[in-house]
Amino acid sequence: SEPLSRETGARVYVKWECDQITGSFKLRGALNKLRSLSDEDRARGVVSASTGNHGLAISHASKLEGVGLKLFLPVTAAEVKRKRIEALGVDVEVRGASCDKAESIAREFAGQTGRVFVSPYNDWDIVFGAGTVGLELADDFSHFEDVLVPVGGGGLIAGIAGFLKSARPKTRIIGVEPETSAFMAASIAAGRLVEIDEKETIADAVAGGIEPGAITFPLCRDLLDFIEEVPEPLISRAMALVHEHHGRMVEGAGALPFAALLHSPAKWRDRTVVAVVSGGNVSPERFRAIAGPA
Repeated sequence: SEPLSRETGARVYVKWECDQITGSFKLRGALNKLRSLSDEDRARGVVSASTGNHGLAISHASKLEGVGLKLFLPVTAAEVKRKRIEALGVDVEVRGASCDKAESIAREFAGQTGRVFVSPYNDWDIVFGAGTVGLELADDFSHFEDVLVPVGGGGLIAGIAGFLKSARPKTRIIGVEPETSAFMAASIAAGRLVEIDEKETIADAVAGGIEPGAITFPLCRDLLDFIEEVPEPLISRAMALVHEHHGRMVEGAGALPFAALLHSPAKWRDRTVVAVVSGGNVSPERFRAIAGPA
């Protein structure tokens, strides 16, 4: 991205995961998980929970694979994502004040019904699927020094880091979280999973806590170089910049890498950076409310 490179002082390349058919990287893990199920598990169907992007992905994947799905959405799920999921004809139930609470409800339902629970991030098949982003980066770019990745539950960055730290060990893998919901950064600093006083964020796709025992925590603790925490105004500015320079409306979580570039420009100046845009599922109305006229 020449305009974003001029804006930030880094050599910026962009991985547009918002171009996936469901609008985010999540389809990679969802398909990988369903295709790994036994015939017996496929016949029983699966249960999942999501703020929206994983919900869209597992809904689409379940239709492609012919696997039944019961999906729990938290009350915080963005309306545009909920409507797209419902349009797919999925059995949806809105419960739970946050994504981690909806996940707990979904796990309980799965246990009661004997169906497989599909976590948005806390599952090796999901992480391996997300890690194909790292494989493509290594194939597409002969040289890069830093990879900036949005962090919620940590599945995307854990998968990317797991591959790139083996294939390109000198590459820095940097997570980006909103200051108002930086669960992973706080947990890594504490050396264990912790709760924080979470506040609302426009990066709703990465909002919410990390469930106890999550496989992504030790992966992120051991593989990430650091996590950048960014304030809300820079996320909205980053969304506006991407639209101004590339004509794309990306969601708050997808704009986090650009917010990090703006937040600490000295860290990236003259370095070759890949910004992973995790998703673009935002309504024009919400985009305008956050970032200004589209």
